[in-house]
Amino acid sequence: MSTETAASAAEKITGANALAAAKPTNQKSSKKSKKQDAQQFLLKTPKGTKDWFDKDMVIRDAIFGSLTSLFKRHGGVTIDTPVFELREILTGKYGEDSKLIYNLEDQGGELTSLRYDLTVPFARFVAMNSISSIKRYHIAKVYRRDQPAMTKGRMREFYQCDIDIAGNYDSMVPDSEILSIVCEGLTNLGINEFKVKLNHRKILDGIFEACGVKEEYVRKVSSAVDKLDKLPWEAVKKEMVQEKDQPEEVADKIGEFVKVKGSIRETLSFLKSSELLANNASAQKGIEEMTTLADYVDAFGIGEKISFDLSLARGLDYYTGLIYEAVTEGSAPPENADELKSKAQKNSKDKEVDDASEYVGIGSIAAGGRYDNLVGMFSNGKSIPCVGISFGVERIFSIIKARAAKQLDKIGSAHTQVYVMAFGGGEGWNGFLKERMAVTNQLWQEGVNAEYLYKGKANIRKQFDAAEKTGAKVAVILGKEEYPAGQIRLKVLGQGAESDEGELIKAENLVEAVKAKLDSLNQDGLDDITRLIRAI
Repeated sequence: MSTETAASAAEKITGANALAAAKPTNQKSSKKSKKQDAQQFLLKTPKGTKDWFDKDMVIRDAIFGSLTSLFKRHGGVTIDTPVFELREILTGKYGEDSKLIYNLEDQGGELTSLRYDLTVPFARFVAMNSISSIKRYHIAKVYRRDQPAMTKGRMREFYQCDIDIAGNYDSMVPDSEILSIVCEGLTNLGINEFKVKLNHRKILDGIFEACGVKEEYVRKVSSAVDKLDKLPWEAVKKEMVQEKDQPEEVADKIGEFVKVKGSIRETLSFLKSSELLANNASAQKGIEEMTTLADYVDAFGIGEKISFDLSLARGLDYYTGLIYEAVTEGSAPPENADELKSKAQKNSKDKEVDDASEYVGIGSIAAGGRYDNLVGMFSNGKSIPCVGISFGVERIFSIIKARAAKQLDKIGSAHTQVYVMAFGGGEGWNGFLKERMAVTNQLWQEGVNAEYLYKGKANIRKQFDAAEKTGAKVAVILGKEEYPAGQIRLKVLGQGAESDEGELIKAENLVEAVKAKLDSLNQDGLDDITRLIRAI
């Protein structure tokens, strides 16, 4: 650097220092402000959402796999739709729940909203593509601005697993198969203590009509009646009279019906004996369809899981026929829910409690029904009858995780079956890294999940520790003398027998021997994750 250049640089530095000295307060204030901003920024996921990782993802993936396999067995084909829809597509389809829809800002001249469920997008898909019949399944996220209860699986962002049947078929045939699917799906996931509560919109609407409810109040009264699984009849009646503007005598008549539940045939017997419903066309049509359904339910052998509950209303406006939801013992809120809610609200700094887990139940773990007119809303009245079911994955997950908490310690978060190791030492030992790569690749090519330690000369203990973390069941060991002689050692891991050196096999028989060993370790042909999910 020249003397002139150096001097010029010195002047710039001096000038910069002088400038800094002239504004000491502003600089310190700026640093302090940045520090405060960093302290105020809270690193978290948005309310009602969570990150998924480790063993939670293992459970959720297993649930997806079980349900996908079920849907395929029943002939389902899968589709996918955008995570957001034009707002007008979703408007007016969800009754009082419409307030829970997430509306997005105007982008590019279109008003859009995040999908609330997978049913309305499916109906739009059917209408848009002029489909006359389809049995489709769809596993995807939906969004609801609801009160979260995170440990109960009630979230603002969550997965639904849907299967629906669209098309013109004989009465109640698709409906009965959907009921079979929900029973089979929950049983396959180790959830055996459940009931599928069902009702019929035509019967419910007929009851309201016969009891004197005006047409414009039917949906409002339905939303009150639907709370009977959470509230006593006195509270529901009070809401109907004071908030839904119904005369007390009308509410009393409705109460004589909606308190009734039992098997399909038991509830049908009650309905058929009612003089009030004898001349009501809507109720009689529903009774006829439920009588047909009773025989089909027997054919599928699921009668003991069904409860015909006249209080079930399902709040969504698009249902037209059979409606149903699967519930467990944990579905209902605790008996002192109001007390717990008041306490939580009192302790909360915000107006809204972040997590309502303490005072709410899991709710239904699967739900659905028949919606014959929804497609017609998007296709100039050309209606395609539809019926379907939606499994609530997060709610099912919460049940399985609570049930299998102890067994989870034995399950690895990876899907590794085999860990490839190398034993040796002394002069000339290079760790067989390239050889471990080649053997691992051989297993990969044959569909075996395998890993190895990313280190040249790998310590024996570190290799076993790494294998344990992955949950691998079998070690493939390349010995310093054995491998060059065409032999490989197989050792079962996690047996607590360190002295067990395993068995020597010919290198050429590696894949066949590994698969046989893995099969022998799966009880009843099922791996540990499947056994955990099914509660075996």
